[in-house]
Amino acid sequence: MPLIKILPHPEYCPNGAEITAPAGTSICEALLDNKINIEHACDMSCACTTCHVVVREGLSSLNPTDEGEDDLLDRAWGLEPNSRLSCQAFLAQTNVTIEIPKYTINHAKELH
Repeated sequence: MPLIKILPHPEYCPNGAEITAPAGTSICEALLDNKINIEHACDMSCACTTCHVVVREGLSSLNPTDEGEDDLLDRAWGLEPNSRLSCQAFLAQTNVTIEIPKYTINHAKELH
């Protein structure tokens, strides 16, 4: 099972974390399954950017983006060349390191 290293984030993961998840799992699902409550306002349907992450290592092992994800990423806060929507980024067998951006464009946070 691949390892996901999460860099520290003041709200979701203050000390950082390392979790594992089966290949084929989205990064968002893996985070949520491990009590790292990343925002996902559209309920992982690729309709918003609240689950945006920056993949610091292992980007090439993830599935490629599609046009829908690319269009949404253009609206994400803090967009970088290695940005992904965590609900659309599926793990392979390679470890990844991610950073959750400090902000999102979500106007209203909901408890999921």
